[in-house]
Amino acid sequence: MSSDRVPMTRAGYDKLKADLDHLHTVELPKILERLEKARAEGDLSENAEYDGAQESRAMMEARINLLRDKLSRAVLMDPSQAPKGEVAFGTTVVVKDLDLGDTEEFPLVGAGEEDYDVGKILVTSPLAQGLIGKKAGQKAQIEVPNGTLNFEIIEIRIDGT
Repeated sequence: MSSDRVPMTRAGYDKLKADLDHLHTVELPKILERLEKARAEGDLSENAEYDGAQESRAMMEARINLLRDKLSRAVLMDPSQAPKGEVAFGTTVVVKDLDLGDTEEFPLVGAGEEDYDVGKILVTSPLAQGLIGKKAGQKAQIEVPNGTLNFEIIEIRIDGT
């Protein structure tokens, strides 16, 4: 497990905690019940249901451990305390893609609040890290697996403003 801190808001922390509680109290018991039923069928060496339930249990325990790890390294942040006028945790940054001409908007959020379908990106992601500290009018070159992104910062705002 990593010792890096995981920035998040209280809402993100509460969401991850609720997810963890649900996995631990609802989903894991369902899998354990499946395991018991499969074990009761006898010969485990050729019991596909038992093997599937064991695999499901291992994956569920890995998800639970990942959430526990994130929560244990959580650092609660208050977006209203973000530095004014620069890209930071809790801000929404509007950028112009200098290669494509598109304008995109990225709210920089903490763990538990990311939603890539609507552009909410983790503040710890490479894209967000390439934007942190920039001010409106500045340009950012960000290395990503597919190449280099070239952005100009158009606007920075704290959500709700």
